[in-house]
Order: sequence, then C-alpha cells, then structure tokens
Amino acid sequence: MEKATFGAGCFWGVEVEFSRIPGVLETAVGYEGGKFDNPTYKDVCTDATGHAEVVELTFDPAKVSYEQLLEAFFSLHDPTQLNRQGPDWGTQYRSVVFYHSPEQEAAAKRVIEKLAAEKKFSKPIVTQVVPAQSFWRAEEYHQKYLEKRGLASCHI
Repeated sequence: MEKATFGAGCFWGVEVEFSRIPGVLETAVGYEGGKFDNPTYKDVCTDATGHAEVVELTFDPAKVSYEQLLEAFFSLHDPTQLNRQGPDWGTQYRSVVFYHSPEQEAAAKRVIEKLAAEKKFSKPIVTQVVPAQSFWRAEEYHQKYLEKRGLASCHI
C-alpha cells in the first residue's frame, strides 16, 4: 500500500471523488504544509497557518497507479487558479501535490509538463509539487462530510 496526498480546494468533494476510485482503500481529510503542529479548521481558515486543505489516500498500486490518481486530481479542480477554487479563496485552497517518494515527484512533474504541452488548460498550471510533510487529520466532523449528510458532491 502507498500514500498519496493532494490539495485541490475544499477537501469535502475531493474526498468523495477519490474514494470512488477502485484501488483507493482509505481517504482522510486534513491539513498539510503549514507552520505549526495540530492545526484546527478554525486555525487553517485564518489563512495564516500556511496549511492546505488536503486529502490523504491509501491506495493499492496493483489496482490503481499513482499516474491515474494524478489524472483524477487534475480533473477534480482548476489547477490554474492560484490560492483559490471557485468561491473559496486563500492559501489553504491552493493546488498542491505533496509527494511521498522521488517517483511520485517525477510523476507529478511529468503529468504537469504533459498537460501544459497539450494545452489542456487555457492558463498556466500553478500546482505546487512539494515533499510530504506532517499530515494533520481534520476534525472528525470533516471526515466523509458529504457522505454523512447524504450528499453526492459539492462541486461548483
């Protein structure tokens, strides 16, 4: 089993979409990339902690490749928007890949280069590709948030 961590705006809808992919065994929403330990949602919402809202996945690489997860990631949000997704703005909503190995880093950069060469988006991709740091699991009420409320998605 391997880990993958992605920030693509508000984590609720992103978690739902990743959990639907065969081979993704577990999802958790949380915070990563910030300045201090154990942030709360209230802390992160101040846009002063440096954390991004992320989804951490545990996946079986025999059933789904990291490249397939990257393809899903880039289809789930607009990677050309700097520090925002739709009506949500702030660095906590940035587009970011937190890689867990040199292979993941290379794959993320390769996919970004491919999307740019194909002119998949009308503007430059601003997705950060940075080493995984401490993942801080969000409060329990955020886990499977939409599922708990009987909602299929919250995409704009």
